[in-house]
Amino acid sequence: MAERHLQRRTKPKSVPSDRTDTSKTQANGRVAGGPPPYALAIPALVLLASLVLYSVSHWFPLRSLQHLFSFRDETYLKGVRPNSVPVFTADEARRDAVVEAFKHAWLAYERDAMGDDEYHPISQKGTNLTEAGGIGYTVIDSIDTMLIMGLHDEYERARIWIQDELSFDRNASFSTFETTIRVMGGLLSTYYLSGGDPLFLEKAREIADRMLPAFDTPSGLPLSMVNLHLMEGVPDRDTGDFVSTAEVSTLQLEFRYLAYLTDEDVYWDKVEEVMVVLKAATLPHGLAPIFVEYVWLRNCAFSKQYLQTNQTEDIYRQMYDEAMTGIHMYLVQRSVPGNLLNMAELIPDRAKNGKTGWRLLPKQDHLVCFLGGSLMLGATTSGAAVDHVSVPPLPNELTPQGRRDWFTGVELIKTCLATHNTETKLSPEIAYFRLRNQKQDKNAAVKLPPDWYIKGSPPGKPPTLDARYILRLGNFPSDREALSHSHRGYASIMNVDQVPVEHEDKMETFMMSETLKYLYLLFSDAGVLPLSEYVFNTEAHPLPIFLPIAGSSSSL
Repeated sequence: MAERHLQRRTKPKSVPSDRTDTSKTQANGRVAGGPPPYALAIPALVLLASLVLYSVSHWFPLRSLQHLFSFRDETYLKGVRPNSVPVFTADEARRDAVVEAFKHAWLAYERDAMGDDEYHPISQKGTNLTEAGGIGYTVIDSIDTMLIMGLHDEYERARIWIQDELSFDRNASFSTFETTIRVMGGLLSTYYLSGGDPLFLEKAREIADRMLPAFDTPSGLPLSMVNLHLMEGVPDRDTGDFVSTAEVSTLQLEFRYLAYLTDEDVYWDKVEEVMVVLKAATLPHGLAPIFVEYVWLRNCAFSKQYLQTNQTEDIYRQMYDEAMTGIHMYLVQRSVPGNLLNMAELIPDRAKNGKTGWRLLPKQDHLVCFLGGSLMLGATTSGAAVDHVSVPPLPNELTPQGRRDWFTGVELIKTCLATHNTETKLSPEIAYFRLRNQKQDKNAAVKLPPDWYIKGSPPGKPPTLDARYILRLGNFPSDREALSHSHRGYASIMNVDQVPVEHEDKMETFMMSETLKYLYLLFSDAGVLPLSEYVFNTEAHPLPIFLPIAGSSSSL
């Protein structure tokens, strides 16, 4: 079914080259007795090389280039401890502490706000996303974590609520993206992990059917909002006709898996058409625009689709490879003086003559830290040179691109760890990095390392959201947990570089869906949800890898 769409896809346009062909020379153009032609060409070649090196170093610092190409003769990859074999056994103390943290958060929510979309731990109450009522965001977002942690009593109570109380018939607008990744993703994950409980598949199908009209647009790109009662798409008042590339390119895992379970082509076709449009909109450097104004990193969604169907849809591997090459060419930067690898944003900049150029913004969201792991996973799958890659991989088991991506992933993770050097030891939502010839922000936090800073507010004004930390805890138990721990649940911290901390009266649903789930898996043994069998959606809901049914594969 998707194959006919892909026949309409066009290959990305190649990047126009500014190089001129200097290989053709006049064989008889030399004056007798004069210098040979190559002697005249040497100064020109030196000048050309200098210009190329200067241009490249503007995007990619020289030290970074040296690092990227220095691994060719390495015995071990960057980040791999020599002469050691990793043993992924459980850290039972920390794992069990994470379970207790989950129970603390869940029981507070269940006691004060059961069924409400969001929980406010300081005021000890719940709220819904709309006046028409909620759709069980927190319950559905959390229930698969209960199964993974073995919390059977909590799971049974949550299941009963979904069976008896949950309603999607709400005459209000809900986010197409958030509803897909949290509600639909949570239901499908729980369906699989529960051994096929039909309740969760039934509910997943209902919410999908209510959202399908959002895809009924001239382009095939879904509207940002959907009225679940009227079953019609609703444009976002803030963005109008524009949609977020980051959002529409991460709906595929849920709808494709539902199509696989129900054998209903419509779910697969709707999200596949989105990828057709996005592939046609991909810029020559392999990156996709966001709201047609920003170029960023969410192209990693391609790799998840490639992995979801057991690496059978090669078109998504190609799109991923092109995107990663574009990221390395244009977005990878190095800070000064510490040479921290970071991901900038590429923003169009219209000149006075009307022409559009590109300007780098040295701004990295905390969410970009996921890219480090994605690059390393991509290096051992899309970038593998052999059928079975060792753990950890050896250099000769990866292609040049695989080694490049592994290195960048390791370096990016190191940078993310460095951004925890704050008063609370928590990383900010957004960090700005200092590049060459960049003036220091006068409102930047002066206590932070020189390579990066939090864009603070002017004196006398409240802190900006750039300094907010929406709860992502470190090791348990720890002082960092105490910073966000409240009597009932966990609260967000407004400014990570301020002690004592100021709390925001909100516990995000991803606290129990993502934060604690990933921590639990980090401290569990390797047999719990292995990445060779599962793909995690954007909200950390694990979905099984499957082989696509006949006719649904996007392979060319």
